[in-house]
Amino acid sequence: MDALVSHSLFISDLHLTAERPAANERFFHFLKDTAARAEALYILGDFFEAWVGDDALAYPLHSAVAAALKALAERGVRVYVMHGNRDFLLGEDFCRASGAALLPEPHVADLYGQSTLLMHGDALCTDDVDYQHFRRMVRDSAWQAAFLRRPLAEREAMARELRNRSEQIKGDKRPEIMDVNAGAVEAAFRRHGARRLIHGHTHRPARHGVSVDGAACERWVLPDWYETGGYLACDANGCRLIMLA
Repeated sequence: MDALVSHSLFISDLHLTAERPAANERFFHFLKDTAARAEALYILGDFFEAWVGDDALAYPLHSAVAAALKALAERGVRVYVMHGNRDFLLGEDFCRASGAALLPEPHVADLYGQSTLLMHGDALCTDDVDYQHFRRMVRDSAWQAAFLRRPLAEREAMARELRNRSEQIKGDKRPEIMDVNAGAVEAAFRRHGARRLIHGHTHRPARHGVSVDGAACERWVLPDWYETGGYLACDANGCRLIMLA
């Protein structure tokens, strides 16, 4: 996309962690080489492999990521973050350190004249009943307050246990259960009056045409960054999915 044309970038599911240094370096390069030319950068959840509270900014990787985003914001690029299922505890301290604004989920943005619904995407996977129950539990303010009262090391251990258990459970589920539900997608379009939806979570990058009450809509799914990564670039002419080499 031409750097002179006003455009915004969308990423999700980077799952940044010290255990995958190559992905981290790919992200830092993306900020300097690509995001610096954009008008805005939207990070739609699962930015980190896990975020157990803003005191995790003490970790070298986390502080380096926040500093890199801050530098981008100071260059005039608007930076937005949204909670995912791995980093729903990102809070005000992270936003101050990174210069990012925390978006509610879902959020409707006026994207160059096009009403665009932004989500992480996990709320659309309604066929996965067990996960939706877990999601409601960990998004509860009382649960979060109790969790954050625990020592940082204990929270890290609990997060690792939850991730391991999640991977084991996913191996027993049919893949289609973990994808979005078509009815939930249509309901989201109706509820928010949008004609475009951008989300991550499913790790199945693509553009899907959707007909909602006779109206043509589009659903863009963002790629994960486990292997190469990628992003969605949108301007007044539309959106384009770009995979990194």
